Amino acid sequence: MRPAANTVGGVVILALGVILAGCGGPAPEMPEPAADAPPPPSRPSDGVFHIDPYWPQDLPGDWLLGNVVGVAVDSSDNVWITHRPNSQRGAENTPPVIAFDQAGAVVASWGDPGGDCDWGTQAHGIYVDHEDNVWVGFGGGLPYDLSTRATTDNALVVKLTPAGDCLLQVGDFGFGTDGSNSTMHLGQPTDIWVDAEDNEVYISDGYTNRRVIVFDAETGEYRRHWGAYGNTPDDTPTPPWSRGDPSPQQFSTPHCVAGANDGMVYVCDRGNQRIQVFQKDGTFVKEALVDAALGNGEVGGNPWDIGFSTDAGQSVMVVADGRTHRVHTLNRDTLEAVASFGRRGRWAGNFESPHSLAVDSMGNLYVGDTLDGRRVQRFVHGQ
Repeated sequence: MRPAANTVGGVVILALGVILAGCGGPAPEMPEPAADAPPPPSRPSDGVFHIDPYWPQDLPGDWLLGNVVGVAVDSSDNVWITHRPNSQRGAENTPPVIAFDQAGAVVASWGDPGGDCDWGTQAHGIYVDHEDNVWVGFGGGLPYDLSTRATTDNALVVKLTPAGDCLLQVGDFGFGTDGSNSTMHLGQPTDIWVDAEDNEVYISDGYTNRRVIVFDAETGEYRRHWGAYGNTPDDTPTPPWSRGDPSPQQFSTPHCVAGANDGMVYVCDRGNQRIQVFQKDGTFVKEALVDAALGNGEVGGNPWDIGFSTDAGQSVMVVADGRTHRVHTLNRDTLEAVASFGRRGRWAGNFESPHSLAVDSMGNLYVGDTLDGRRVQRFVHGQ
């Protein structure tokens, strides 16, 4: 630790009138709504999101995106992503951290800050805190030594200014992990959330370790950690879990951590197909499988990332489901799925392994695809 209206699968194509007008004819007149028509929703509680096919703009020069593994929004509604340039041939010279404005233009980009912060080879997760500092995690999968559970180079989280200057490092490059109960070292962190009230950073430490761990966001001093149900983490190997099996008492790839305005902390327990909810001290509150029935009768819901609606009570959650290539909206109180959209594909509005998401102050949704997806898309809420 070092200080320093074509609809497919529920997705509606925006700006149809603009497209038609651009083809040489006037946009068609839309009928007036009936007098008794219900008013449009004031918040994203209906699961209706429309793809914006013109966002973002073309990247500069010959830049290409690799796997997008983190999406975040800052106080000015700029959208930050981190991707893996080494996952895409020809992307090697593309900065691994890029910020877009609301028009989709690149407004910031950078990578290894040098100095007192290390820079791993495999990014995983990005978060912009209440002071607009940018946190980037490194971890998520191979390479690591299965016999020692130690990563070769990705076991850290760094805090940087919006210009990419190093402020703090948690974890050590190349060290790996000495277990899920270490107070000094990380395993392979997957996600980051900063609590503005207490200025603490929460890290889901998820591919080799099985926990959420909390540090002081200014100094990097260890605060606390916990596993599933608030248990002490146990690294004893366990078999893969299937629906219908008894509920596992340990996390299996905790893949995201997100805090709501009311102080509840949400964890994506991806390997166990569930969301667990905690108080900030690690006290377990509740859990649920993400039961979202798909058109083919399959039940999806491997939670990969979580965001919240912009109403005062944050009544709705949006959940990235990378296994079924969809996004689900959940009632935050009951954790019941109320809608789903998307399908696997590469057209606008489709998903290919949606990995990370974020919601801006206007309720717009941004989804980053990893693996073969290699892109970020914007979905605007509304009818």
